[in-house]
Amino acid sequence: MPAASETGDPLLLTPGPLTTSKTVKTAMLHDWGSRDATFIRMNAEMLERIAALAGGADTHAAVPVQGSGTFAVEAMLTNFVPPGGKVLILVNGSYGKRAVKICQYAKRAYAALETPEDTPPDVGRVAAALAADPAISHVFAVQCETTSGILNPVAEIGAAVAKAGRRFLLDAMSAFGALPLDARQTRFDAMAASSNKCLEGVPGIGYVVCRTDALEETKGNATSLSLDLHEQWTVMTATKQWRFTPPLQVIAALHRAIEEHAAEGGVAGRGARYATNCKILVEGMRALGFETLLPDRLQAPIIVTFHMPRDPRFNFQNFYDSLKERGYVIYPGKLTVAESFRIGCIGRLSADHMRGALEAIRAVLSEMGVTDCGPRRAA
Repeated sequence: MPAASETGDPLLLTPGPLTTSKTVKTAMLHDWGSRDATFIRMNAEMLERIAALAGGADTHAAVPVQGSGTFAVEAMLTNFVPPGGKVLILVNGSYGKRAVKICQYAKRAYAALETPEDTPPDVGRVAAALAADPAISHVFAVQCETTSGILNPVAEIGAAVAKAGRRFLLDAMSAFGALPLDARQTRFDAMAASSNKCLEGVPGIGYVVCRTDALEETKGNATSLSLDLHEQWTVMTATKQWRFTPPLQVIAALHRAIEEHAAEGGVAGRGARYATNCKILVEGMRALGFETLLPDRLQAPIIVTFHMPRDPRFNFQNFYDSLKERGYVIYPGKLTVAESFRIGCIGRLSADHMRGALEAIRAVLSEMGVTDCGPRRAA
């Protein structure tokens, strides 16, 4: 029998959108007015809990924007890096590259410090770059780059940024809610994430957790009316309202998802389940002969990249389609350093789901006649 979520849909072993609980889906089955007292309370609670999850209950505000996580990253960069500023962007995957593109569109000065997709940023090189260029006002990093699944050393980077007297901006999109991040320990001006990913809501809202005194300094910096975080925060503080029509059902789903996150034990509980999922997946795939792109010390328990098998009978599209027929949706690779595919560990997935996915992979490989899952090597 094919695998299925609580609602009969295929299980999404991807970096997002994700499999969500039935109760999160059910939360979207109601209509509210955006000025309704129930909605206003729900929205306020959601934002307060997000700021608290980041360790910023007393120092930070969560400012939401309609749209995907990239909307939040763009809002963060274009509001917090002023027209006369310059941002050092740490790149080791697609999302660092996307930050570069945002700065190009917005005409913000930047420098890029790039490492391969399987290599974390070197903190010493970051410190040297800051020492060499006093024009750099901000540093941007990605906590978990889902291009490869690598966990970047953001606490160490943040410490180097603070020591140099610069400002830190963080893309925690695929990590927030499952991997530790505490504003009381890692000083950041702003952190971008979304309703999707590790909080296990549905896509539709991005948010930026902003240090409020730094947010006050951003007035007039925005390059877009819709993505003006200072204006959104000012209006929401005064009126409790979004400036423009909010995605009410998405907010209701996220409010419910945050309650379920707390019931699971918060960041520690959610992270532990994902770590178990990742361990089962990696051990099972290695037993089948697959090789992970990353060593265990660099692997975040979010999504795992596997080298494409060298067996000539392996065809990724057939592999993907056959797994989907069995109820498991995986992701193609996004690397330049190797041919690969990715399997996610996050969302409403359990250890039994991961074991079921491994059984399905084993069956599909047998059907394809694949016997050698060792990695393809560049000629």
